[in-house]
Amino acid sequence: MRNRRKAWVSIACLAALLGIAAYATYRHDLGIARQRITQGSKLVQTPCGVIEYAVQGQGPAVLVIHGAGGGYDQGLLMSRSLAAQGYRTIAMSRFGYLRTPMPPDASPDAQADAHVCLLDALKVNRVVVFGASAGAPSSLQLAIRHPDRVAALILLVPATYLPGANGAGTRVPRGLQIILDTALRWDFPFWAASHIARSTLIRTMLGTPPELLESATAEDRAQISAMLDAIFPVTGRRAGLINEARVTTTLQRYPLEQIRAPTLLVSAQDDLYGTYERAKYTAAEIPGARFVGYPTGGHLLVGHSRDVLTEIGTLLRTAQVQ
Repeated sequence: MRNRRKAWVSIACLAALLGIAAYATYRHDLGIARQRITQGSKLVQTPCGVIEYAVQGQGPAVLVIHGAGGGYDQGLLMSRSLAAQGYRTIAMSRFGYLRTPMPPDASPDAQADAHVCLLDALKVNRVVVFGASAGAPSSLQLAIRHPDRVAALILLVPATYLPGANGAGTRVPRGLQIILDTALRWDFPFWAASHIARSTLIRTMLGTPPELLESATAEDRAQISAMLDAIFPVTGRRAGLINEARVTTTLQRYPLEQIRAPTLLVSAQDDLYGTYERAKYTAAEIPGARFVGYPTGGHLLVGHSRDVLTEIGTLLRTAQVQ
């Protein structure tokens, strides 16, 4: 009996030591993440409120509109290949993400107007609009409401309206609501999940079948890892995520026929957010739009990064964006 008690005491002490070590590592990682997000961007005061943004590269301007769980840092990750190809990418944090506050009206229409406020503040007249996932609604509204500001429109795995879909909103990957209610409420649960349940987060948060990583290139695996890690710290993104869920599950049809900018939409059939048919429908409704679909790749288009970059290059040459 005494030996058993000693064993349990030893186990409890070991568990306590491991817990202390894990929490110390978490605090260290949190400090680094907070330093990263506060030092990598700027704030600008506009008629639409304070907007956080960052710029990389030189050349024609590309406005990068991030998806759910993002911020300007996700936008920089999305667009670094474009910056390397000779474009000036402008990545902002949308409403409720990082240092861009949540206004009373956080609709895609208001967000599109805020995009223009940022362009005005930066003295940029026309841009290529590069939107991904939940960034699609405000990207479309920007092209509709401010057509003179949009030289071309690129939408990757877009959260867009689809007739006949349940609530017209995007599909929610299985388990995402549980993640929203637990790991995304505070920084520590997400940090812990990112270390012990990365495959689950890749499936639920990034909408990508984790088995795709088995045959992915080192470049793609690094990009997936960077996209997941960029969600941390999550507390600075929670307000945006909550608004995102409201917007993307109650999508309405926009007057897509009014869009005149050369447009490209890309998706994959196994995207766990179900954007394939949405992208296909949206492309059919926009005059002259091109749809590119892949059978696999998930929400992050794993295995297609170079091909997508080629498609974007073709669009921009057609639109005479040089």
